[in-house]
Amino acid sequence: MKIAERIGQIKPSLTLAVDAKAKAMVKAGQDVISFGVGEPDFDTPDFIKEAAVQALKEGFTKYTPVSGMEELKEAVAQRFRQDLGLDYQAKDVVITCGGKHALYNIAQALWGPGDEVIIPAPYWVSYPPMVQLAGAEPVIVATREANGFKLTPEELLQAITPRTRAIILNSPSNPTGAVYSREELEALGRVVLDKDLTVISDDIYDKILFDGRKFCNMAMIDPRLKERTIVVNGASKTYAMTGWRIGYLAGPPEVVKAVDTVQSHSTSNPTSIAQKAALAALQGPQDFVQVMVAEFDRRRRAITERLTHLPGVKAALPDGAFYTFPVFSAYYREKGPGRALKNSLDLADYLLEEAKIAVVPGAAFGEDQCLRFSYATSLEKIEKGMDRLEKALKKL
Repeated sequence: MKIAERIGQIKPSLTLAVDAKAKAMVKAGQDVISFGVGEPDFDTPDFIKEAAVQALKEGFTKYTPVSGMEELKEAVAQRFRQDLGLDYQAKDVVITCGGKHALYNIAQALWGPGDEVIIPAPYWVSYPPMVQLAGAEPVIVATREANGFKLTPEELLQAITPRTRAIILNSPSNPTGAVYSREELEALGRVVLDKDLTVISDDIYDKILFDGRKFCNMAMIDPRLKERTIVVNGASKTYAMTGWRIGYLAGPPEVVKAVDTVQSHSTSNPTSIAQKAALAALQGPQDFVQVMVAEFDRRRRAITERLTHLPGVKAALPDGAFYTFPVFSAYYREKGPGRALKNSLDLADYLLEEAKIAVVPGAAFGEDQCLRFSYATSLEKIEKGMDRLEKALKKL
């Protein structure tokens, strides 16, 4: 059977591939410590689960409107107003089947053949394929480790052509943990306005910030930028609800209408029960988030401390999210005893087989000199994994 030509351009997610291989090794009886998967290791809070159970008991198991329950859209808009000072109404919001689904819907609604979308690297693995699946061209702009892997106005300007339609910004960042300051976004925003670009602001880690940092996105900078920005977020990371698959977006009316149309012919509404759970999450007590972030803070300090003491490894203390993206290229080699380690994929594979630790090669994120470690795991596993890492690197 012939497969569509566009699928041939798309590579499977390396993050999911690493996770699958690690799980297969565990199933085979091997003791693998995973730093690969990007999801909180905390359980969903009980009051959120109880809301889902109550929805089941009440028979809330039918279709909702395609764009989501009105109450949930209003709760999202209220969170935007309360937390970020952004004046969105329920009509400006679409509830989706996870943040990834929101991003995919945006790509399908806005871009097509001949369009270019700027994506700073390192990037989340799914951005380029989503652009490609819409028929458009991802334009990858390499950022510098010396600049915290954050895009500068000069780098953005150099990448813009007459075909440029949009830029995707993710802060806090997966994979680097970098966070854009308000001043950095203001500088980028001037270019966005001058060149008439659309901004896709992926804010999925907006509540996971450290050292007193304040979250800011492009829509918060200037009313003119709000009109050009589509904000994406969801329940997955903030409330440890990855499997519930509830995301959302807010943006201009024409975008909301277009995304609603796309969703009406793909998934229809997100799961009704999960929407009720997300409503409870947004309207309920938020102290769980602070507890989770405090624990992530302890873990990021522990893993960074260990990584920075490894010979040849450069590791910055992440500002947000729950990832660190250290430079490991000092261990690459064309040949040597046992095997060649030419790139991040080779090194990640070596560490999985030799040390029984799962990490994601930086090549998956457009930066081959690095490896991504998720510290969404216990301090005990972090220390044990770092011991294994140190031992495996000494063999090289």
